[in-house]
Amino acid sequence: MSPASRYALAESGALMSGAMSSIGEVAERIGLSFRTIRYYEEMGLAVPSARTKGGHRLYSEVDVDRLRLIMKMKPLDFTLEEMRAVLASLDLVRDEGAPPAERATARETLEGYRILIEDRLGWLHERLAIAHDFRRHLDSELRGSATDIAAT
Repeated sequence: MSPASRYALAESGALMSGAMSSIGEVAERIGLSFRTIRYYEEMGLAVPSARTKGGHRLYSEVDVDRLRLIMKMKPLDFTLEEMRAVLASLDLVRDEGAPPAERATARETLEGYRILIEDRLGWLHERLAIAHDFRRHLDSELRGSATDIAAT
C-alpha cells in the first residue's frame, strides 16, 4: 500500500476502527496460505497496514482487496515485476495528490497490461477449446469401449 493510500485509510478511520484482520483471518477469507501472504509481503506486493505491539500483521480491507487482485494476476502468469508495475500504477492512478503527468503515465501502463490480458485471454480460450475437444474425444472413446465390453 502506498503511503498516500495508508494516509487516506488512516484519515477515514479504518485503521483505528477495528476494521483490521489478522493474517489467519485473511488467509481463511480469501484462500491463501500464511506463507503465500508473507511471501507477497516480502516481495513488496502486499504490505499489511499495521502491526500489533507484538508484531503481528493487521490487514485492512484495502490490503485484502490488494491480495485478491494479486490472486487474479497469478493465473494469468504475471511475473512479480509485472504485478509490481500494475499495483504501483493502480496506486498512482488512485492517488489524487500525485502529479497529473505521473497519473497519466500510470494509466498508459495499465492500458498496456489490459492489452496483455486480452492476449492471454485469447491464448486461454484456445487452450480451453483444445481441452473441450479432448474431453469429447475421450467421451466418445469411452462410450465405444463400453458398448464393446457390454457386447461380450
